[in-house]
Amino acid sequence: MTSKRQSDLDLIVVGGGPAGMMAGLLFARAGCKVQVLEKHADFLRDFRGDTVHPSTLELLRELGLIDEFLKRPHDEVRTLTARVADRQITIADLSHLPVESRFVAMMPQWEFLDFLADEARHYPTFGLRMEAEAVDLIIESDRVTGVRLNDGEHVRARLTLAADGRSSVLRDKGRLPKKDLGAPIDVLWFRLPKRPTPNNETGATFGAGTLVVEIDRGDYWQCAYVVPKGAADEIRSKGIEAFRADVARAAPDLAAAAETLKEWDQVKLLSVSLDRLETWWRPGLLAIGDAAHAMSPVGGVGINLAVQDAVAAANILAAPLARGDDVDPSLRKVQDRRLFPTRVVQAAQKAVHDRVLTPLVLRRAVLDKVPLPLRLFERFPVLRRIPARLIGLGVRREHIRSPDAGLRR
Repeated sequence: MTSKRQSDLDLIVVGGGPAGMMAGLLFARAGCKVQVLEKHADFLRDFRGDTVHPSTLELLRELGLIDEFLKRPHDEVRTLTARVADRQITIADLSHLPVESRFVAMMPQWEFLDFLADEARHYPTFGLRMEAEAVDLIIESDRVTGVRLNDGEHVRARLTLAADGRSSVLRDKGRLPKKDLGAPIDVLWFRLPKRPTPNNETGATFGAGTLVVEIDRGDYWQCAYVVPKGAADEIRSKGIEAFRADVARAAPDLAAAAETLKEWDQVKLLSVSLDRLETWWRPGLLAIGDAAHAMSPVGGVGINLAVQDAVAAANILAAPLARGDDVDPSLRKVQDRRLFPTRVVQAAQKAVHDRVLTPLVLRRAVLDKVPLPLRLFERFPVLRRIPARLIGLGVRREHIRSPDAGLRR
């Protein structure tokens, strides 16, 4: 078993997702010695969402990276729509946002993560280890001093960031208390073929007793079929033919493409969680992103909220960590900064769960006419600016304030 001395690293980031990679980049940029540990061999996996919202695009602009970022394959979505009772309703119009990037960039998440990794590698203080799975914390004198990997290796640092997602091992090992807000839904995730179109057609269909989200990835749809929590086994027991029929009934425009669903191996279950830690930290350890607050897919804001956490953590901790200061007294400040937007977004998501998805999915309601709130978006287009602001920029938006130590090669 090998071990790094505690002084070798300033920061260990466990998890190479959006929060972890952004944190790794910003702390390395500030001069901290950073190691990001990612358990998978690469980023080429099917992720829950591929939306890079204006809040994140503006952070990349502040870093001087937006032009290079937008060279990566992406589509630009400027309005968010839903099909209800055979009518297409525009719910959010991003064209009025008070920023330069007035669109959602639809980009495969592996492209986003690769971009952040490539940029971070310009800094000599940054390291990324793939196939490095952290399975436990090293705790000495009631303080976290590093992590143990699945092969027994100990990696030590002055601070550990738990960015290992909604099933975080480190938050459990650190005994950080969690509050479960409850989620009444799960999602069945599958691909269907699509003919490429000039404009990205990402949207959602409120169908017969369900909601189908259709993410336009060029030559295929990435579909999220919303089902009641725990109902996946019952749906599978009825056979793939019945499921194809359900998809066609819920979203008639997908009926022909749904015929390509031949076996259950093509359909993955994504368990939806809505929870947050009551305490995000203990000496030597801080949780951010989904490890601190698992978000519902409603609004597609989880990625961007996680990135905001990473920016706040760097703004508060990177400079003192680079100087060699004790940052334990400042860990609470990150939670204090990010707890309010987390609560606001989760409250909005829970309201959608309770008032829209529960009647639709659990009670199998059929929307044969457009509900009044959605009709208002048609009658008063100015109302579309409200969800655009919440989804596009969020609450208490962060800006890059962590230092640049001038180390970029």
